Amino acid sequence: MISLGGLAPKVFLRDYWQKQPLLIRDALPGFKGLLTRDALISLAYSEEAQSRLVVQRNGRWQLKHGPLDDRDFARLPEKQWTLLVQDVNHFLPSARELLSKFRFIPHARLDDLMVSYAPKGGGIGPHFDSYDVFLLQGLGARRWQISAQLDDAFIEDAPLRILKNFYPEQEWVLEAGDMLYLPPKYAHNGIAEDDCMTYSIGFRAPSHEELMTQFLVFLQDRVAAPGRYADPDLQLQSHPSVLSPAMLSQVRTILNKIKWNQNDIEDFLGIYLSEPKPHVFFEQPEKPVPLRDFVRSVREKGLELDLKSRMLCRRDKFFINGEIFTGSVEACRLLTELADDYELTSPGNIDKATGEILYQWYLNGYVKQKI
Repeated sequence: MISLGGLAPKVFLRDYWQKQPLLIRDALPGFKGLLTRDALISLAYSEEAQSRLVVQRNGRWQLKHGPLDDRDFARLPEKQWTLLVQDVNHFLPSARELLSKFRFIPHARLDDLMVSYAPKGGGIGPHFDSYDVFLLQGLGARRWQISAQLDDAFIEDAPLRILKNFYPEQEWVLEAGDMLYLPPKYAHNGIAEDDCMTYSIGFRAPSHEELMTQFLVFLQDRVAAPGRYADPDLQLQSHPSVLSPAMLSQVRTILNKIKWNQNDIEDFLGIYLSEPKPHVFFEQPEKPVPLRDFVRSVREKGLELDLKSRMLCRRDKFFINGEIFTGSVEACRLLTELADDYELTSPGNIDKATGEILYQWYLNGYVKQKI
């Protein structure tokens, strides 16, 4: 697990999480990064990666979304630009290993690992994030300025939500292995001191409106209400355009039939929080092995989640990439280990039902055999 500056995880969660920033020197000793500048640029060329190129020219901001190409980088200035690539954990096993060092935060809250590269002077301007973030420094050094300000006015014509007025209250230079934790809505500005790469571990914080909207979408496939609107006692109206009290009352009674329970909330959260992002697709095996050979391989060598898979659990329910599965007692033991650790190292005996679940996930591309 990553160092929290001598703090126990319980103490960090109690005193800092969503409350106040924390600077941690040497949070990951010896950390120099997971990939080179050129490797990050190669990822930005891919249609499977979400990337952005931010350039500041003559005091004005420019933004281009990926996939990028050679032409985008050929005309860049020497300074004051930044490349950002989301979901690097979808491409590098070492990136998922890095995220596993933050397992003191539930998987349900984890979003992704974003990696940014900037030459000297590069940054994306002072801004707020609506979520918690750990900013781990890799290559080079970055100067961070932070502020608890309430002024959230943005530059009107900027393509990014850059703060119009920024009042830095604290400032540090982070070098390789140093890390800064910031709670939501804490203004910050990062400026590259030299060629540098920063690893941002971000966490999901859906708005109340988004949760409500998505829950209603979830319910629409589960609502069963027989009957149809009827008004055999319809009364003559002097104004036919008026919504009558009788109609309003009947519709209110119908809508009051919409009910949900704890199981609905569990299923919704598991599906919603494990749902892949729209651009994510899974590669199915071209020549899948038979079930018997697959189970034997898992027993002997183990199994791991595909890097793009998201898996959560609740009691005997398992949610993987927006799907629900129910397991036996034996399945719960193995699948909880898989959800916690992203892999099964020594599963031992695998009962028939569990083997069939894992095999279906293998056919879907959600899990992979260890070699």
